[in-house]
Amino acid sequence: MPKIKTFYQCQSCGYTSPKWLGRCPDCGTWNSLVEERKEAVTRQSSFLTHLGKSEPQSLSSITGGYGQRTSTGMKELDRVLGSGVVTGSVILVGGDPGIGKSTLLLQALSGLSRYGRVLYVSGEESPEQIKIRAERLSINSNEIILLSETSLEGIINTASKLSPKIIVVDSIQTVYTEELVSAPGSVSQVRECAAKLMIFAKRSDIPVFLVGHVTKEGTIAGPRVLEHIVDTVLYFEGDRGHSYRILRTVKNRFGSTNEIGVFEMSDSGLIEVENPSELFLLERPLNVSGSTVVASLEGTRPLMVEIQSLVSQTNFGMPRRTTIGVDFNRVNLLVAVLEKRAGLHLGGMDIFVNVVGGLRIIEPAVDLGIIATIASSLKNIPIDPKTFVFGEAGLSGEIRAVTQAEARIKEASKIGFKRAVMPLGNSEKIKNNPGLEIIGVKDVEDCLEAVLT
Repeated sequence: MPKIKTFYQCQSCGYTSPKWLGRCPDCGTWNSLVEERKEAVTRQSSFLTHLGKSEPQSLSSITGGYGQRTSTGMKELDRVLGSGVVTGSVILVGGDPGIGKSTLLLQALSGLSRYGRVLYVSGEESPEQIKIRAERLSINSNEIILLSETSLEGIINTASKLSPKIIVVDSIQTVYTEELVSAPGSVSQVRECAAKLMIFAKRSDIPVFLVGHVTKEGTIAGPRVLEHIVDTVLYFEGDRGHSYRILRTVKNRFGSTNEIGVFEMSDSGLIEVENPSELFLLERPLNVSGSTVVASLEGTRPLMVEIQSLVSQTNFGMPRRTTIGVDFNRVNLLVAVLEKRAGLHLGGMDIFVNVVGGLRIIEPAVDLGIIATIASSLKNIPIDPKTFVFGEAGLSGEIRAVTQAEARIKEASKIGFKRAVMPLGNSEKIKNNPGLEIIGVKDVEDCLEAVLT
């Protein structure tokens, strides 16, 4: 009998310790070390041997490969993946419980089933429960094969016999391999199962979608090594108070990162939003102070987003700073720039900044929008509703140029904006002006003069 070795492993970062600790020394998480067992002599994996071993090849002799992409039939999902699913790729989809991950993948399988047989593996739901969801989504295809299985060996054996075009595993935390004695969902099981599925996908050229649970901190449960194993990492985001859902690319070996796809959740499933700029500006209040529109860039897609702020006299000794959708530290930095370079008195003011629609924007080009909306709310002067802004602010108060200015202007022109306030470096290089009044600003004072007069 092989000897069993007992150790404790952190479920957040994978750190191992010979004894239990209340706090992980590596990542600092409390009560994350769980007892696991491992055989001293591991058994050799045999269920992947039928796929053969990889042989060395010269670069010039390799043809085809990852240039072959398959459309899912959902334009927003294809955009996020980089125009389709790459042959043999492994895609990890994470998101909060109930956000719509299973619905998204079931709708994607419906589109992919026109190319052949697809396999949906569920370790959390029975085939009858999946059938109920499929009926709600009006999906009924003989090419979609359902499998309720949690054993990795059983999943790969079934997939080898069926040879499907696509495999979906929902979720990776419920899958276990018999080669390990630890419980399903542990760091060892998640890492080993993901690695075996990755090997299977590469050798069989069958794309694999993995659904991952998300922790309270908003990251995919398990060690970060899981994100390093896969080719693409997608996060499905959304506010439960809104019907909009954002599918964001965090990692993509075959396309651009930070690309987003926009969906709207309805009773009949996820509906693609082809023009999200109009959707996010649909209920925008006009001629109200503290509101401005910013031309942001998410991946390759320009978006027109409304940023709102509220500046009011504080009732406490320490003024409050609250942000939703933008970086908190960035807003504090811009407030300091407004005080030092523009002479605004914000030290005794509560400041609240919000990105409308549940979006989260990390691009520095929204700096000009944050500055304009805070100054508008402080002085109670509305910004022209046909004016939009974009640009990055420096600590000296200068406004720096950003990328793809013409794409932002083109998107704003389609919606009906007439006036653009942007960095002077961008305005001097505009060649194709679609009939907009372009105002170039070199510092914060020029910006406030342009939007508040």
